[in-house]
Amino acid sequence: MTRDASRTRTGLRGLVLSAALVGAVSGAVNAQWVQQTDQFYLPAEHNWAFRNEYAPADRLFNAFDYGHAILYEKLYTKPDAPPAELEEKEYRFITQELLVHPPRVPLEEGAIEIAYAKLAPEAKMMFDWAHVLHRQIYDVWADEEISLAEKDVQVAELIRYYKARPDIAFSSVPKNMELMEGQYYSLAFRREYPKFNGLIWAYHWLQVGLYEPLVTGKTPAERQTGVLAAVARFKQMLESAPENMPRLMPMTAAVAPEFARRYPEAAIIFDNLHAMHDVISDVLASAEVPKEKKREEILKAAARYRDATSFAWTEQEWRSMSRMMGVENMGGVAAGFLESLPKPTVAIGATHADAMQHGGNGGAMPGMDHSKMSGMQADSGGGVMRDSMAGMEHGAMEHSPMAEGASDSSAAGMQAHGSSMMEMHRRMMADPVIRQRMLADTAMQRMMQEMERQVPPDGRGKTGAAKGKKAPAAPRAEPADTASAMDHEGMDHGDMPGMQKEKP
Repeated sequence: MTRDASRTRTGLRGLVLSAALVGAVSGAVNAQWVQQTDQFYLPAEHNWAFRNEYAPADRLFNAFDYGHAILYEKLYTKPDAPPAELEEKEYRFITQELLVHPPRVPLEEGAIEIAYAKLAPEAKMMFDWAHVLHRQIYDVWADEEISLAEKDVQVAELIRYYKARPDIAFSSVPKNMELMEGQYYSLAFRREYPKFNGLIWAYHWLQVGLYEPLVTGKTPAERQTGVLAAVARFKQMLESAPENMPRLMPMTAAVAPEFARRYPEAAIIFDNLHAMHDVISDVLASAEVPKEKKREEILKAAARYRDATSFAWTEQEWRSMSRMMGVENMGGVAAGFLESLPKPTVAIGATHADAMQHGGNGGAMPGMDHSKMSGMQADSGGGVMRDSMAGMEHGAMEHSPMAEGASDSSAAGMQAHGSSMMEMHRRMMADPVIRQRMLADTAMQRMMQEMERQVPPDGRGKTGAAKGKKAPAAPRAEPADTASAMDHEGMDHGDMPGMQKEKP
């Protein structure tokens, strides 16, 4: 064989080997081909105003970026590591060093969560894009040269800019709690890492909470003071962890109610963002999700949080649930602070369904099981919400026409009358307008609590309000109430039979 022929054969072998390598690499790349691209701030004169005006708060966000990144990286690359790796070592570093001396510039999370960024770059870009919206809205409200009316115009433009990327934008349709807490992997993270979970929720409390002093402050000085107070409250949450931390995911409509009223789309986007943070933590922490399936589950959740149809709530349901779950369980409203932290009504590790079912209802009516509303089942039970107000026995109510002259009526007649009243209230509470008004009426809530105390123990068992007893089966469904919201609008419950208060 000539030297030239040998070189030719060697060269062909090299080409074949190179082609094989290229094919192998190509197959791996095609299996995880990412088409999304990064996008930067919308050019505007207000950019970086928050960093300039509220530097201490702005720097905390840079530290938050590290906390999220190291969490995902550790959960993914060290699934068998003891919980103390995050609960003690990383938590101590973050709270005692990083948050005390936070970075002056934003971090590139991809430099920290190297393996995770390769696993789900699409989800990372969704987070990055939502964080851009966060920071630009801060900038609009930090710029004192922009009028209030113009601020609304600017925020609307930012939301339009954000939604122009549907491939990486969170939906502005609220998602129910089943998506976050009702999957087979749900709750894994908060149960195994209560301190770090509380730290993430404290992050999220501050991220949405800072809007409240910005939009409610009447002067620059008030806004500065309000932001400093919110930062101080955040740091107070970290004391005696996890006792003082939020026990449920902070929801914007509860923590920053005026901001959510003014910009509902932005508030919903941020709640979906924070809920997906929890979902990914659960996917990565759950042993039920094998490593080779984690990317699939993350992308499935990401698609659901981008669409406008799956696991959807109405805006009214989102606002009602935000309030009923108890803002005290979410860290409290981020303005007008009292000296002490709010007292939670649910245990550490509780779900939003638990808050609805076991006393953390933050203003809901006693006996109502809101966990059975659509999307509130999680793993605390399923079913459809009963619209009747369990625990109410109108015949036992004092100072009412029913109570007066009760000795002249037979027990059977009183029971029938009480049943009719219960049925009337069940139908009334099926109407969302009436239900909303009842839930907002604190006097009505106190009356119902008083009625509950007056119901005999045997009667409570029949209404499902007795503790420790199994609730009876739901009655046969009645035909739907076809009355419109307008038919009920303006009803005065005080004029109803049996609802009048005794005149002084």
